[in-house]
Amino acid sequence: MAQNPAQRTPPPLIPLRFGEDALLWAAWLYYVDGLTQNDIAAQMGISRASVNAYLADARTRNIVSIEIDPDRYRALSIAQALRDHFGLQDCLVIPSGAGDRPLIDRLGAAGSQALSRLVQSGDTIAVTWGRSVLALAQQLDRGGLQDLRVVQATGGTTAKIPWTPEACATRLAEALGARCIPISAPAIVSAPEMRGLLLSEAVVAEQMQVLSQANRIVLGISSLRPESTIHTSGFFDDVAMHSHYHAAVGSIAGRLISARGEPVDGPLEGRTIGIELSQLKTIPCRIGVAGGMDKVQAILAALRGGYVNVMVTDADTARAILASEGYDEVPGSRREGERPPLPERTGVKKFLNRPQDAVNETVAGALLAHEGVLAAVDGAPRALRAVRGPRPGKVGLVIGGGAGHEPGFFGYVGEGLADAVAIGNVFAAPPPDPILAATLAADGGAGVLHIFGNFSGDLLNFEMAAEMAAARGVPVRAVVTTDDIASAPADNRAARRGVAGNVFVFKVAGAACDRMMPLDACADIARRASQRCYSMGIALEPGALLDSRRPSFQLGPGDMEIGVGVHGERGIARARLASADAAADLILDRILDEMQPAEGDRVALLVNSLGSTPQMELYILNRRVRQRLRARGIEVHRTLIGHYYTSLDMAGVSITALHLDDELVSLLDHPCRSPAWTQP
Repeated sequence: MAQNPAQRTPPPLIPLRFGEDALLWAAWLYYVDGLTQNDIAAQMGISRASVNAYLADARTRNIVSIEIDPDRYRALSIAQALRDHFGLQDCLVIPSGAGDRPLIDRLGAAGSQALSRLVQSGDTIAVTWGRSVLALAQQLDRGGLQDLRVVQATGGTTAKIPWTPEACATRLAEALGARCIPISAPAIVSAPEMRGLLLSEAVVAEQMQVLSQANRIVLGISSLRPESTIHTSGFFDDVAMHSHYHAAVGSIAGRLISARGEPVDGPLEGRTIGIELSQLKTIPCRIGVAGGMDKVQAILAALRGGYVNVMVTDADTARAILASEGYDEVPGSRREGERPPLPERTGVKKFLNRPQDAVNETVAGALLAHEGVLAAVDGAPRALRAVRGPRPGKVGLVIGGGAGHEPGFFGYVGEGLADAVAIGNVFAAPPPDPILAATLAADGGAGVLHIFGNFSGDLLNFEMAAEMAAARGVPVRAVVTTDDIASAPADNRAARRGVAGNVFVFKVAGAACDRMMPLDACADIARRASQRCYSMGIALEPGALLDSRRPSFQLGPGDMEIGVGVHGERGIARARLASADAAADLILDRILDEMQPAEGDRVALLVNSLGSTPQMELYILNRRVRQRLRARGIEVHRTLIGHYYTSLDMAGVSITALHLDDELVSLLDHPCRSPAWTQP
């Protein structure tokens, strides 16, 4: 008897990470998971003959030869590793670099694909707000469903941004043909008592009841950087974030979470109207859409906390998340004849006494080596000052960051450069107290300029020190360096890390201060120098931390890591080991693509060892860089080559180009004298 078509079981959906590519799914099940064709037919809901045809087609289209194409294999492996490691229902990982289309738009498209595959008639979908969520809603086109409701997950935010909760919910409802239920109250109210009153209002109570019935939620994940969604939405307008939320690394639906994914309590908690984290975790389908290197720690916290069970992100971000968890990248099967990887390095040899004493002993040795230039700040062991202190009426320049970058940061303290420096533990921000001590030591009565890299600890601690200095009558301006082009896309420059470009920014700012320019002018010129700096690094071997003396990540004998950070972080991609010329081209292509210099423009170059790369190799790389720039008609005004901003003993190089103008040339040529840079 024939089966009623209405009673037939629909074929299973293709797992999200394979997109719509059934051939790739079949190839994966056969070549990686080792399933038989009968097993594959049952899992895919097709006939064995169809499986055989799929596998043949996959070979014809070069999806597989002896193995799955390495690029596809790597992306799928990362998605599967994320899914398995965090116990996700599914995961979609998109390429991090794809032409000129911004990452936010591509994340939105991927998120819309995920939601359209999962949504069903009768669903109640909660939605948070943010750039990625709005991009998802704008690119979603899923009709043919009935009885859908879309409800805001929080109250409203400032209308100064286009990605408000109201805009995200309205646009998503329109795309789905759903009924939109707003939350008729602000996301943040003035006092807990006001929150209680609003929640007791019949209309708001009814809307919150709908929210409690949500069976799916689409959520963005916000970092806590100044340009992040939660900051631009006005959440911290009247709250001192560092005083109450120093343990927080990210936020979901306006709720702050720690690195472990635990809620972080504070004054906003009793004033927030919207879904609570405990309620969010009860929703069966929780789709997180977020990416970018600036969000790695926030996304990791959300995954650790179990707030997401369907993750949509990009490959670089996913890889960094797995690296933070100590997860070794899933390798492809080795090609025939390829050498096996070298054994893991252990017990890297170092000239140390006790690792915990290394920073203090480094500072002590530097003071003895440069006693004509550097001096300790009384009562602050990790704060150093220039021997020739600030002149009356001169703006003071204070720099700082973690140890491990020697000669950064104390190497740039002296005449014509910084007046004082604060030093933290290895790869860790200095605490507020030594920053304050350095600030007071640098004060000549005209205010103090702080310059530091774009890392969360530095942002919080320098801000706190600036507030303490202001309370003592010392005005402070801050410039955050953002020159690492590998750490975030060009359309989100504010999220980039500050790396070796610091050297040029310190020099320009120090000269401006030495010329007795006013505080705001010094800050403006330093900010312009930072915006015109472009840096990128490649590692051949990772560095080893002092306490463990083990490499911070593993790298095969024939591989190099592209876009590494200066805190031992993995890069954004891994490639086969290239020649010096090819490596220089890889970096310079990225720099020139962003800088867009015209023929006849001038640059300053820094070819910097990340720790273990010798001068010989730096000169070889510089030779190629200069060849390329000469062919482009670009003049190199000044070149620095050597150890200027390292990452312990990492074997690698970073190249920085400062796009010069007449004022920057003049300040760069200004005389200076410090342990790392002396210029007559």
